[in-house]
Amino acid sequence: MNKKIIAFLFTLFLISTEGFGQLRPSLDGLKLERTLQLIKNLYVDDVDSEKLTETAIRAMLSDLDPHSSYLDKEEVKAMNEPLQGDFEGIGISFNMLTDTLYVMEVISGGPSQEVGILPGDKILYVNDTLIAGVKMNTNDVIRKLRGPKGTEVKVKVLRRNTPQLLEFRIVRDKIPIYSIDASYMVDDHTGYIRLSRFAATSTDEFRKAENALLTAGMKNLILDLTGNGGGILQTATDITDEFLEEGKLIVYTEGKNQPRYSINSTDKGNFKKGNLVVLVDEGSASASEILSGAVQDWDRGVIVGRRTFGKGLVQRQLPLPDGTMIRLTVARYYTPTGRSIQKPYENGDLESYNMDVLNRYNRGELIHADSIHFPDSLKYKTLVNKRTVYGGGGIMPDYFVPIDTTTLTNLHRDLIAKGIVNRISISEVDRNRKTLLATYPDAETFKKGYGISPQIIDNLKQMADADSIKWDDEQFERSQSLLFTQLKALIARDLYNSSAYFRIMNDENEIFKEAFRIINDEERYNNLLKGLANKFSSPNS
Repeated sequence: MNKKIIAFLFTLFLISTEGFGQLRPSLDGLKLERTLQLIKNLYVDDVDSEKLTETAIRAMLSDLDPHSSYLDKEEVKAMNEPLQGDFEGIGISFNMLTDTLYVMEVISGGPSQEVGILPGDKILYVNDTLIAGVKMNTNDVIRKLRGPKGTEVKVKVLRRNTPQLLEFRIVRDKIPIYSIDASYMVDDHTGYIRLSRFAATSTDEFRKAENALLTAGMKNLILDLTGNGGGILQTATDITDEFLEEGKLIVYTEGKNQPRYSINSTDKGNFKKGNLVVLVDEGSASASEILSGAVQDWDRGVIVGRRTFGKGLVQRQLPLPDGTMIRLTVARYYTPTGRSIQKPYENGDLESYNMDVLNRYNRGELIHADSIHFPDSLKYKTLVNKRTVYGGGGIMPDYFVPIDTTTLTNLHRDLIAKGIVNRISISEVDRNRKTLLATYPDAETFKKGYGISPQIIDNLKQMADADSIKWDDEQFERSQSLLFTQLKALIARDLYNSSAYFRIMNDENEIFKEAFRIINDEERYNNLLKGLANKFSSPNS
């Protein structure tokens, strides 16, 4: 173990936390404290005891498992913020492009909307400090704009067709962080909800979206959890409860020092019937895996996509006296059939663990279904239809959809990486916002009627040339459909909302398209639930 593991603060061994009682210092703890005293009293140079202690704690926890960790005060704040469902600031979302802050969205009812900030505005000054053209990073900008509720921030804004800078005084307030990226009716009876995280407010958001879709005539639901890295356990089980009949085991946890703890479904919930398809991929983790695992084990719905991340370790947050925190793994999550969600790991080998998704790609697992192999020891039977599902880390979907690599080119990668696609979309809306909104008053008319113009293509080529990107007509032709869809979706997000973005992007999303075909084919849907269809078939096989 690292030589700098010199202390786990004596106070840590005296810490009293709910459910743990008073912990007495062990011999190991006294040894660590003694080492710290010797360094402070005898070492040749002055030392930063706090820094050494934090180094020791981080090293010790990293030697346990991939998810036990130490968080300093700033890290605690950053971790809690998206899960609390709000933060304190001015209420905008923005992009930093070419060292300029572009306002992308003004949160409804927030302090920026109240004073008249508009999408498309460019914020050049914050409290008389120039932030444009000075290579200020996004975190520095966020620190300037955010602050305690009730405090004031002054901004100067450049607005298109307005010659002088506009000055606004904004009083910061609590700003909600939303978990629902998109919610809309795909057709007359199929609803779609995309959930980005399982936060404190996510259950209420989900039920509101669900009820709106039910009112609009929803009979079937596509729930998109791709890229959803998880969140709060209670939120995951509450949303899962929307789908399962009363008394069904949703998940249980168990560890060496933690007795089995089970969570069952209740009679609450508005979507106990109706076809359900859950979308997952290698970015779906933790709470996403709890939900999709329960849905799969009870044969309640069809899981479509690719094998999930495989994070099934339960962390308990243990605060330390100085406002820092330890997140310590105390148990494992198990699905109703007894499958462990956690993928294998070697203690302390974080590099291999974090490279797992890349290794899956290199093995061909993300592209070819026949590259996935499970030993018999990892086979389980679902609880209703007795079909075979698999353990061993993550949730293996009922219907596998590979990554589509046919449209990916070096040209497309470079246009995205250098921000050209974003800049083109912002420029298009900046020049034509009023005309676009007059022509396309809502997202649906925009989706049906708007097309990428030759002028935008010319601008794309000019920006590529200015950024020393070699234009290749063959690569452009291969990537054109995806590229145009991304441009159109980004323009729609700027004009309307994030729901409009996903409404358009899903036209190029193979996981979504396959899910939509399955959910509207009753025979195919039921055959997948009964294990009568090929689990690992795919559109390209």
